[in-house]
Amino acid sequence: MALIVPSILSADFTRLGEQVKAVAEAGADRIQVDVMDGHFVPNISIGTLGVEAVRRSTTLPIEAHLMITDPARYVDDFLRAGANVIIAHREVLPDPRPLLNYIRQHGAKAGLAISPETPATAVADYLDDADLILVMTVHPGFGGQALIPECLTKVTQIRQMLTQRGLTRDIEVDGGIHEGTAVQAVVAGANVLVAGSAIYNDRETPQQAMQKLRALIGH
Repeated sequence: MALIVPSILSADFTRLGEQVKAVAEAGADRIQVDVMDGHFVPNISIGTLGVEAVRRSTTLPIEAHLMITDPARYVDDFLRAGANVIIAHREVLPDPRPLLNYIRQHGAKAGLAISPETPATAVADYLDDADLILVMTVHPGFGGQALIPECLTKVTQIRQMLTQRGLTRDIEVDGGIHEGTAVQAVVAGANVLVAGSAIYNDRETPQQAMQKLRALIGH
């Protein structure tokens, strides 16, 4: 069973509350808020105000994906804003363990993300400390990109590491997930799928897009 996590990065922000409620009613498992600082990634997006706005619109868990250079500096702000899952990038953390443990000690789930250039081995020493591993299947910072197939190999490698150690952890994929790639990601070993432009598009309603993904991966 795979979870579906809509990303509001592709939502219509003039109707944000409505669009969050739409995917919640369609069976979303949680909502992702992408946070970008213009430094770790070239784009800039919303921060804690976005999490607060989503929290006012749903009781679903909220996931803050921190694509920023100094996640430890802001983690308390996101906890106060209502984030239930906080994901930081391995590339900016020489030792992710203290931050992961801090997040977990303060009542949220802790995630460790890797970008396409980062090998699966970069998270090997921290699987005990994280609740989930996020494998970026596109270059972080922009929505609407095509999935990089080679990244799915890392999903399989991480799933094998977890199995060998007897650990139960989520593997989340983010980037280029749609009707044509969702099954590939699940087969590779992912059990959490982030989808943005595939859900918030002009061809169909968010509810219709969610239903198609559900039909493909089951629930």
